Amino acid sequence: MAIQISSELLDGCVLALLKTEDYYGYALTQKLQAIIPVSESTLYPVLRRLKKNGWVTTYDQAYQGRNRRYYQLTTNGTQQLNIIQQDWHHFYQAINTLLKGDAPA
Repeated sequence: MAIQISSELLDGCVLALLKTEDYYGYALTQKLQAIIPVSESTLYPVLRRLKKNGWVTTYDQAYQGRNRRYYQLTTNGTQQLNIIQQDWHHFYQAINTLLKGDAPA
């Protein structure tokens, strides 16, 4: 895919995945990569930003003698996801109109 995804859309994608369940970083990366091309090195700064903004929180859980850091959506994160979804809907409609050649003259 040659189209670059903006940081706001990437935030929205991560928040949307976390809306359904909590994920640890690697599993979240795998889930996202199954849908859009994103590197693991791209995702961890996104997760740090989401946590800094209060949109996700973290907790550690032991797994085979090691800890996995899980990311969980917060109430503020759900509100931000709703804003991003609304913005995306309007943006998608506008771009679709232009690409179809249906722009008003």
